[in-house]
Amino acid sequence: TMRTVYLGNMAPDTQVSDILDQVRSGVIEIVRPLPEKNCIFLTFVDATAAAHFCHEFSSRPFNINGVELKIGWGKPSTLPTNIRLALQNGASRNVFLGSLDETVNEDVIREDLKRFGTVEHVRLIREKNIAFVHFLSIANAIKCVTSLPTEGEWQNRRVYYGKDRTSTPSSHHPHLQIHPNQTATLIPALTSVHGDMTIYHPHPTNNGGNGLTGVANRTIYLGNIHPDTTCEEICNVIRGGILSQIRYMVDKHIAFIAFVDPVLALHFYTQASYHGIVIKSRRLKIGWGKPSSLPGAVIQAVQNGGSRNVYLGNMDDSMTEEKLKQDFSEYGDIELVNTLKEKNCAFVNFTSIAAAMRAIEGIRTKEEYKRFRINYGKDRCGNPPRS
Repeated sequence: TMRTVYLGNMAPDTQVSDILDQVRSGVIEIVRPLPEKNCIFLTFVDATAAAHFCHEFSSRPFNINGVELKIGWGKPSTLPTNIRLALQNGASRNVFLGSLDETVNEDVIREDLKRFGTVEHVRLIREKNIAFVHFLSIANAIKCVTSLPTEGEWQNRRVYYGKDRTSTPSSHHPHLQIHPNQTATLIPALTSVHGDMTIYHPHPTNNGGNGLTGVANRTIYLGNIHPDTTCEEICNVIRGGILSQIRYMVDKHIAFIAFVDPVLALHFYTQASYHGIVIKSRRLKIGWGKPSSLPGAVIQAVQNGGSRNVYLGNMDDSMTEEKLKQDFSEYGDIELVNTLKEKNCAFVNFTSIAAAMRAIEGIRTKEEYKRFRINYGKDRCGNPPRS
């Protein structure tokens, strides 16, 4: 539902086309300019495209007519059913006009078609006798394509949908490559926190079919963390997807949160950017980490229910939290130990799935643990976001 991007601080003479000339993130459903408030709202068809757009301009200014625009999020919304159905039949904001004669020019097109809605952009290709007309919304284009072919001279001309120019990959990103057997859906690229280059990759779910294999966009950067914050407190605010690893650098007040599923990483980034994350009355900075891949052993563990949480059942009173921390710490950094004496069980949450894998394999060999049930528990970070 996070599909709408807000652009503010527009100069009074800014045209809608001036802005959309720089948008290459994805198909737009509707453009709502508010010149009296010096702002505009762009609602993308896909939330992924909206996040892609925001990420692209998080590392470089968005300047229009010498003025840097402010970028934020608009209100969440769902794609209307009629628009979704029309998209499945090729609809876009762009109306293609063919079989034009020399009596038709851009002014004629704009004047005639404005009755269907505000025309944002007209491009006439005289040598091919065709034109492309972008409206401010897909709904306006649908009206045009539905009605125009039934009218007068337009009955002898070709009228259908063209490709929204905002969906074309930007030419100044040479690293944007789409393999022929992959779809062109993109997600925000990951960059080094200190880098100034944006590298785009195909949607991770098209690589191997499950988003787990290959280098993908799965790591979220958190900055401005209060010095007294614990790893447990960080994990308490992460929701929406199980984590493969948490790297908390206390001395630098930053953390890197790597999700197993890159699509869920994107969802978390989008929600966190909109709502913000606050720990100990301090709002965290949110960004992207470097692209990463999951080790094969971790992928296999995840597919078999693995997580960074180790469950111990059939426990007795001899196992305290202190003893569990001491015994399990040899396998990796521990984020949280939680004992439930009334249920005779405990959970040891590591900062990585790899550490949990080592723990399960190692602890089962120890005599005093052989009488307990030991398996993977549920990563609480995979729970749905709190309302």
